[in-house]
Amino acid sequence: MRRQFNRRKFIIYGSLTFGSSFFLKACANNSPTATESPAATPTASPAAATTGDTIKVGILHSLSGTMSISEKSVVDAEKLAIKEINAAGGVLGKQIEAITEDGASNWDTFREKATKLIDQDKVAVVFGCWTSASRKNVKPVFESKNHMLWYPVQYEGQECSKNIFYTGAAPNQQIEPSVDWLLKNKGKEFFLVGSDYVFPRTANTIIKAQLEALGGKTVGEDYLPLGNTEVTPIITKIKQNLPNGGVIYNTLNGDSNVAFFKQLKGAGLTPDKYPSMSVSIAEEEVKAIGVEYLKGHYAAWNYFQTVDTPANKKFVAAFKKEYGENRVTNDPMEAAYIAVYLWKQAVQKAGTTDIAKVSAAAYGQTLDAPEGKITMDANHHISKIVRIGQVRQDGLFDIVYATPAAVEPVPWNQFVKETKGFACDWSDPAKGGKFKKV
Repeated sequence: MRRQFNRRKFIIYGSLTFGSSFFLKACANNSPTATESPAATPTASPAAATTGDTIKVGILHSLSGTMSISEKSVVDAEKLAIKEINAAGGVLGKQIEAITEDGASNWDTFREKATKLIDQDKVAVVFGCWTSASRKNVKPVFESKNHMLWYPVQYEGQECSKNIFYTGAAPNQQIEPSVDWLLKNKGKEFFLVGSDYVFPRTANTIIKAQLEALGGKTVGEDYLPLGNTEVTPIITKIKQNLPNGGVIYNTLNGDSNVAFFKQLKGAGLTPDKYPSMSVSIAEEEVKAIGVEYLKGHYAAWNYFQTVDTPANKKFVAAFKKEYGENRVTNDPMEAAYIAVYLWKQAVQKAGTTDIAKVSAAAYGQTLDAPEGKITMDANHHISKIVRIGQVRQDGLFDIVYATPAAVEPVPWNQFVKETKGFACDWSDPAKGGKFKKV
């Protein structure tokens, strides 16, 4: 498995960030940069998959490999939304037909499968990806073919593609407020641990800049290749750099988290002195890792199964009815579920599956989502309430903090000097994916 994730340098901020040369390591093969580079000349906006009695849509996630621990449940949520929409009459009088492909936790496979879904299956849209490495590997495919991807997972920002709609959190809707909360409630010394690819490294760059600006301190930083379980050296470094306790900020993804939290507890680093904040561990992962290793630790999301809204009670009940009472819901699942509904609303408004018309119709779409009322912005991200949860005995989360209102998305980070002052607005061709605010 480990051989899939080759480490290499790449430029996160390129020429469009005024010549900065800020470098990071990523584990994506041929991964593009994290800034908005000019896309290949797009083809005409397609209106495929609308003939006959069905509208074909693609689902592209890892059903095998290290990321399957997280992504299988996202597929379940997308299929639930499709089933509900079909039961209510479908879209434009047609039923939705889902074509599911396995990205297999391999970024080249994601690119190949995205190309197949668009060129061979003629899908109208693709719902897919989890890691930023997979998203960045398919991004040029969607841009060059002028197609549409709905991406359901929180990510590092520093991107705003015309052909991607992001229903997970931008950093100002998850990472930044969680750091603020930790500084106020848990301590000022942070050890950063993450998987070795674009999201954790960019997230930690943001965290370090934020800590420096707010009086915190990064005492250490370390990474593991995706799928790697050799966590003992990291545990040793945490104990050396935080001898009296402190905050562990965790951006590990996949099954590396299983080994990490088991050894964290085994080494006596308990949440009373070493509280961890995770941004890729939710209810599904708690269940897989074991609540006995995670009880008392924290996670930052926009949705938890314990959110008390009528829409969430309906969502949780429907999911359990479809897949079993022992199943749980989580943030990426909810973000994937609402992505299907937002796309459906945009198609209904546009009266077609034409990509350009659906994109324009998506701006301003609102939904009474399980997480609360959401609105799609012209920067292709949605406004979200920020929540912090603490793992409790039953494996769910007690919500210990929530913003009083939805937070508007900021794709270009305002703590990082190379992107401070930039924004995105695809409703205005003169602004597009990246422009300097006056």
